[in-house]
Amino acid sequence: MYYMWETLQREITANNMATASGNQFEWQLFIGQKWVSIFNDFVIEAHYCQPGANGITINLNMGPAYIDFDEMTVDGPLVNFSVRRNTLLSYNQKEVMGWYYKDNHRWCEYGSQGSDGRSSLIRSDYLEQKYNSNPRGSVQFTVGSMTYMVDFTAMTQTNLSTRMLRKVRRRPKFNEVVTDNSSNQNSSPSLASPSANPTNSSSQHIWEFMGDEGIWTEYQKPGCSLDSAEIERLYQLNPQCQVSFTARRFSYTLYFGGMYQVNNKYGTKRAVRRIASGIQQTNSTLSQAHWQFMDMDGQWKDYMKGGSQGHCSVSSQDIEVRYQQDSTGTMGFRAGRFSYELDFSGMTQTNLSTNTRRPVRRLQS
Repeated sequence: MYYMWETLQREITANNMATASGNQFEWQLFIGQKWVSIFNDFVIEAHYCQPGANGITINLNMGPAYIDFDEMTVDGPLVNFSVRRNTLLSYNQKEVMGWYYKDNHRWCEYGSQGSDGRSSLIRSDYLEQKYNSNPRGSVQFTVGSMTYMVDFTAMTQTNLSTRMLRKVRRRPKFNEVVTDNSSNQNSSPSLASPSANPTNSSSQHIWEFMGDEGIWTEYQKPGCSLDSAEIERLYQLNPQCQVSFTARRFSYTLYFGGMYQVNNKYGTKRAVRRIASGIQQTNSTLSQAHWQFMDMDGQWKDYMKGGSQGHCSVSSQDIEVRYQQDSTGTMGFRAGRFSYELDFSGMTQTNLSTNTRRPVRRLQS
C-alpha cells in the first residue's frame, strides 16, 4: 500500500512547479495525508470552465478517477480521495465568473438569449455581485410577465408562478482575470481588521474564525490543516495574499486582505480576526444584540435556530454577524418550507413565495 501511495504521488506531482506556472488556478488531489498538485491540470480547468461539463475522468496508474465538478468529489481506485481547486491570484485580482441556467436543451448564460428567444435583464456580473455579498442568499428578477428566483444555496432557478425548477451553475471563464486597482484591505466586509503592520514574531498572534452561534474559534490542528502559527507565518510573508486550507472534508480559502474565509464548495463566508495572544477579546455587540420579527399574531418572536417543525435556519447571532458585515444589505434564510429575505435597511423580512412582509427589530440588551 505504501508503494501504491508513493507511485501515485510521483505521478501527480511530476513537474509540479510547471503545473501552476503562468496559471491562475491549481487542481490538487488529497492522497495519504497531504494535498498534491495534478500535472497538466489545465485540461481539467478547460473542462471545468464549460457550463455543460458534469465532470472529467483522469487516468492514473492505478486506474481512472472521476472528478464531479458540482459536488467536488472524486470516485477513483482508492477510497478517501478528495479534490480541490485553488486560485493563485493577488489580493486585487479576481476571476471572471459566468452564471448559467439549464434551458430545455442547453446551458445558457444569464443575459444571453434562451431557446425561447427571450433573455433575462440580469447578467453574470450582477449575480456574482449578489452572490459575493451573501453566498447563502437569493435574488429575484423578471422576464416578461414571469418572476424568477435564483437560490445560491441550492443552485436552482424557480419560476415563482409555475414553480418550474431549473439547475444553475457558477463556473469561471477560462483564464479571464480582472484587476481592481482600487481594492484594499478595507474594501471587503469584515468584523475585525488585521493590525496595520505585521510583527516579526509569529508567536505573538492567534487567528480565529467566526464559528456557529457567533463564537470565535481558533484555527487548530488536527481538525484544520493550518494552525495559528502557520497562518501567522504566511501572513508575515504577504499580508494581502490568499491561503488555501482544509478542515475535515472541506476546503477553504482565507483572504488576508478582507479578513474572511470562504468554503470552496458552498461559498459560505465567515469573518476572520487576528489578535494578540494572551489578550482575551470578546465581541460584546454579538452577545448583546437580539433580533426579532413580528409574527401574524402581532407578537414579537425571536429568531431561533432549531430542528422542530417550522424551524429557522438562522439565529440572532447569525443575523448579527451578517448585519455587522453589511448593515444596509440583505440576508437570505429558510423557515419550514419557505425562503425569506431579511432587509437590514428596511428592517423587514419578506416571504419569497407569498411576498408577505413583516417588521423586524434589533434590540440592544
